[in-house]
Amino acid sequence: MTNLHVKNLSHEFDYPLFNDINFSLQKGQSLAIVGVSGCGKSTLLHICSTLLKPEKGEVFYKEKSIYKQNSRSLLEIRRLDFGIIFQSHYLFKGFNAKENVQLANILSKTKFDKELLERLGVLHVLDQSIGSLSGGQQQRISIARVLSKKPKIIFADEPTGNLDGQTAREVMDVLFDYIKTNNASLMLVTHDRDLARKCHKAYELKSLALKELN
Repeated sequence: MTNLHVKNLSHEFDYPLFNDINFSLQKGQSLAIVGVSGCGKSTLLHICSTLLKPEKGEVFYKEKSIYKQNSRSLLEIRRLDFGIIFQSHYLFKGFNAKENVQLANILSKTKFDKELLERLGVLHVLDQSIGSLSGGQQQRISIARVLSKKPKIIFADEPTGNLDGQTAREVMDVLFDYIKTNNASLMLVTHDRDLARKCHKAYELKSLALKELN
């Protein structure tokens, strides 16, 4: 069953980024997009995740065009159904690690999941302040916070960029297991072509178009 459908998307800033983009993302499926810096892959992810309205085209979730819905409906989708993992962590510095994760539990009315934190390798740092954590630990807390709210679609922009190779593989295993177990979907933006090929679909954004990754 289709979870997300992108139809005829086009966008530009000072120069065109992409034109007439089309793809679908099914439940239980992962999709990766690679491309050189500045090609527009993060912009495409932001459009698909409700953060940026496209100049042309539509994004459908649950067969409804998300940018034809009112701001309150968009906020509900972003808060409950979509999980966005940014390159920057956007953690609350005044809270410790555990409180950052629990905030997502409170907003989405889900249970605190110690097993998830253990799999991400951050169970032992929950009582520490955000400022005392390494960049990799902060990234894993950020990922835990997103997964804690049980999103239907995860949008991940370079989610393993701050992690060493072994930890990156472990984190991606958690993400892949999550979408399989929860019948969810993953849209991944990455520079790592080998990682992209582990997804069900892999594309390269090049010359304004999405092309299957060789």
